[in-house]
Amino acid sequence: MSSRRTAAEEALSQILNWDSDVEEDISEPEDLSETEDNVIADPDCQFSYDEEDSEDESAVVPPTDENQGMQQSSSTEGTWASKDGNIKWSTSPHPSRGRLSSSNVIKMTPGPTRFAVTRVDEIQSAFQLFISSPIERIILEMTNLEGRRVFQEKWKPLDQTDLHAYIGVLLLAGVYRSKGEATASLWNEENGRPIFRATMSLETFHMISRVIRFDNHDTRAGRRERDKLAAIRDVWDKWVEILPLLYNPGPHVTVDERLVQFRGRCPFRQYMPNKPAKYGIKIWAACDAKSSYAWNMQVYTGKLPGGTSEKNQGMRVVLEMSEGLQGHNITCDNFFTSYRLGDELQKRKLTMLGTVRRNKPELPTEILKMQGRPLHSSIFAFTEKATVVSYCPKRNKNVLVMSAMHTDASLSTREDMKPQMILDYNSTKGGVDNLDKVTATYSCQRKTARWPLVIFYNIVDVSAYNAYVLWTAINQKWNAGKLYRRRLFLEDLGKALITPKIQTRARPARSPAAAAVIEKVKLRSPDQPAASPNPTSPNQHPVDTGGKKRKRCQVCPSREDSNTSTSCVKCKNYICRKHTVTFCPSCGEH
Repeated sequence: MSSRRTAAEEALSQILNWDSDVEEDISEPEDLSETEDNVIADPDCQFSYDEEDSEDESAVVPPTDENQGMQQSSSTEGTWASKDGNIKWSTSPHPSRGRLSSSNVIKMTPGPTRFAVTRVDEIQSAFQLFISSPIERIILEMTNLEGRRVFQEKWKPLDQTDLHAYIGVLLLAGVYRSKGEATASLWNEENGRPIFRATMSLETFHMISRVIRFDNHDTRAGRRERDKLAAIRDVWDKWVEILPLLYNPGPHVTVDERLVQFRGRCPFRQYMPNKPAKYGIKIWAACDAKSSYAWNMQVYTGKLPGGTSEKNQGMRVVLEMSEGLQGHNITCDNFFTSYRLGDELQKRKLTMLGTVRRNKPELPTEILKMQGRPLHSSIFAFTEKATVVSYCPKRNKNVLVMSAMHTDASLSTREDMKPQMILDYNSTKGGVDNLDKVTATYSCQRKTARWPLVIFYNIVDVSAYNAYVLWTAINQKWNAGKLYRRRLFLEDLGKALITPKIQTRARPARSPAAAAVIEKVKLRSPDQPAASPNPTSPNQHPVDTGGKKRKRCQVCPSREDSNTSTSCVKCKNYICRKHTVTFCPSCGEH
């Protein structure tokens, strides 16, 4: 065990350039996801099905003599053969072994790891766990190299403060919902925001956006022959390596595809008509189903060398996305789900839950028949490794769900009698879709014709959201009760990143509003952070900063303070501890 721990610490030190002497641990993450109504199917395979949303609180009824007829309404008990004849399905569940399968025993505590907890003391530190020093060094070195090549003597070398300010401006533009707004209007003296002009000039922002690079352009041609992602491969790989080291997902993990909008020239640009963006860069993602934390990602770079189509792509993606997990359930859509995938996952002590296509050869033909089936009926089929259900939500329509986690034919007590398999699928299918939604709400994407920059913008968006998940899981009382916590987080993060640049600015701003911002930042105490401090740090007392208004002292105008106050037992009125009183001024209680 000690050797394994030492190896993990060495890996963390190499990736993040930090010394770690702690083990992984643990905080219960906050539920940040929102249930989504529809599953986005892969458009490369035009298959659609109808299914209704579900309620997680629905009770479950085990199969009995009364509902057995409803479950097996169009079939007789016995065994069915799959279409290819290789699998024998039973119409009755296999006897339970009486113990929880090792495939559903999680050996990691969900939430931020101990490595993350010990290093997150303010909002900016949570974000810089993802955009780490090695990544920043690559960007600065390659950007300065390109800047000298393009602008020659006019180029002023960038440092870490300049890069943080550039990223902070991008984040603040996303907070102000300026994704589709012209960059010039953000710096406009009349309609723009002074904080942009106070940070850097519009010309400087355009120069950085033009020359920012993530690899050496002179050696790219040879690397691009072997790797289509060569222009940003080093930064991408270092970033993806960090993701699973900072957060342990819960019992359910969602695997799905994302589409980052881009219509420019790209050797692996995809067309997906079922996605809102239609054109863009496809990214495979594995997210925690509860918090939507991005745990693993992979850019799809198109067909293999030689133009040959990849076989069993869905199974390959799920197996690669779930590497390092044990005891979890993988929820995926019908592009990925197959009987063979469930078998392979069980060998890794994982289970699978997902919709399945009608044309799969492992399905029996009896479960696909719709003639004479009553509305809301369910037909189950079982093997020792998987369970499949055919549910009829509408006339002549059925939904097929396959699971390696469920072993019985349980139905809910709802009016539509949905099987428990479908309820569990609906509650865990939206991890990746919710990540798409939240990152698009405050996206830092700017208009560009270079696809590596589009991927970098996506890295910043996902890193900011992952940092928000870490921060709110560690500091659960931070702005508790407010519905716009993430906007406050991004605003504090953006201001924390640009503050050092504003404090070191030599030239005064021409705009009076920008000059006022600069003066305000420079007057701020050097040891006073721009973002809210960690309320649970050892040097500070926990403070509830929720939406509830603080009371005033009954003797003086002071506001309520949880650390220096007391309250009357009877009327609950607040009294400062600096006042020595025997009786309450309001009710007279001793």
